[in-house]
Amino acid sequence: MTVTDAAVSGKREATKAANRAAILAAGAEVFADIGFGAATVRDIIRRTDLASGTFYNYFPDKEAVLHEIIEQTAGEARARVRAARRGAVGVEQFVDGAFRAYFDYLVEDPLRLELLRRNSGTIRAMFDDPSLGAGTEELREDLAAGVAAGILPPHDIELMAAAMIGAGFEVGVRLLDDGAADVDGATRLLTTVFVAGFERLARP
Repeated sequence: MTVTDAAVSGKREATKAANRAAILAAGAEVFADIGFGAATVRDIIRRTDLASGTFYNYFPDKEAVLHEIIEQTAGEARARVRAARRGAVGVEQFVDGAFRAYFDYLVEDPLRLELLRRNSGTIRAMFDDPSLGAGTEELREDLAAGVAAGILPPHDIELMAAAMIGAGFEVGVRLLDDGAADVDGATRLLTTVFVAGFERLARP
């Protein structure tokens, strides 16, 4: 490949990446404004400078757009939550830090908040998607590491991971529906519940 060919190829790849990003950004706006159910591919394309047929060079349908948006969102949320858990030196930090990181992430960006709020039912139906399920597996790993380090008492890791993920998701949905999301209150409540549970498990 010549220098000229490489430059052309690089420009082409940059254009493709920019087009894909534009579609995802437009999709997030549309899903936040009118909801996934009411949205059409045409609605998404209208929010971009792209030709109508360009959409199908990147995505087969609007479902694929939502899946990628949720995958990106879930990936960032998981990274923040996991960093909080891995920085914990005690059971309260392990619980409080993770829930707070998750809830803060949900509400910090108005567009993301509205997208998740308006489409919570659709997202709930996607809960078996690998991008969402990965969070459960990471929590299992971190619970096991916490037990091994003596931060957490021995317990049924499978059940605890399911309980913490389920509680976090359901309370998160409630926060999304609340016009004045009380992140501190939600974090305090779940921290109280799970820390008390761990303390009870630690008793002989």
